[in-house]
Amino acid sequence: QRISKMLQDKFEILFSTSEEVPSFLASNYLKIPTGVNPTYAHEILKLSLDRQVDLVLPLGLSEIQTISEAKILFEEYGIQLLCPDRETLEEVFVLENPNSSVELSLFLHGKSLNNSNDFDGGISGLYAVSDEGDDVALCTI
Repeated sequence: QRISKMLQDKFEILFSTSEEVPSFLASNYLKIPTGVNPTYAHEILKLSLDRQVDLVLPLGLSEIQTISEAKILFEEYGIQLLCPDRETLEEVFVLENPNSSVELSLFLHGKSLNNSNDFDGGISGLYAVSDEGDDVALCTI
């Protein structure tokens, strides 16, 4: 919800989950497979095409690991994945469930989509930027 609030003024947000959702919330979420499922990337691509999605933000580490391998495929369909590529993922520090006091920045090729914290290096995904502005940590939820 924190990320939705951060982005709702700039983007139309579609929620999806592989988790069970209480019936009164089920209509707010699209059902997707878990990130470790071999069909995960295919299902996200199909859903993105069906719903005319331009940007996909995977939030779980397993989702990011799986979908980062299909980044070129998504881009061929005009869909940008807001996550690091496989090589960058192996090198970046991962911060799981960051505290609400941590400012989050959403990047696409180094350009911030939610604030003025652009970052050299062409990164994509949800990150926390160091106070000095020279280092980042990939944030997962």
